Amino acid sequence: MLSNTILSGDNIILGTFIDEDIQKIIEWHSDEKTMRNLDALPVKPKRETEIKKWLDECPKDTFRFSLRLKEANELIGYAELNGILWPHRTGWLTIAIPDGTKWGKGYGKEAMQCLMRYAFRELNLHRLQLTVFSYNTRARTLYESLGFQREGCYREFLERDGKRHDMYLYGLLRKEWKT
Repeated sequence: MLSNTILSGDNIILGTFIDEDIQKIIEWHSDEKTMRNLDALPVKPKRETEIKKWLDECPKDTFRFSLRLKEANELIGYAELNGILWPHRTGWLTIAIPDGTKWGKGYGKEAMQCLMRYAFRELNLHRLQLTVFSYNTRARTLYESLGFQREGCYREFLERDGKRHDMYLYGLLRKEWKT
């Protein structure tokens, strides 16, 4: 029997974005800490038209989900599978929970488990990968707890506040996945 919980956990659900989400996403893109964990590009606030374009013009090889608390239906982040190479069955993962008050509650882990379940069971992918900056210890700990293995290091990949930082490549094969 198929499980009907591919995109939901005990506390979270991965779903679609609605128009009311745009203002919150604009706030996230204006937050330096959030953007420094997500992107190597310099922090630059985004306009409403840019956010709408990001939501509306999702490439065919991208599966982008809102991340909401089940009980309150509150948007707390997003999760994404992208860069999928279908002949090789590989794809990239991204997750963001910008609000620090939502950290440490297991929401990120639940969201990643849902995204991995979706990738392996629904999309039939073989390999998932992601990158993370060396200073993002919280994310590295999460990925390693889910079975991702650090496979490489882009040494001194970016400079922030006058210091060089590495970017790590993590990977997880379907056979290594802890269901």
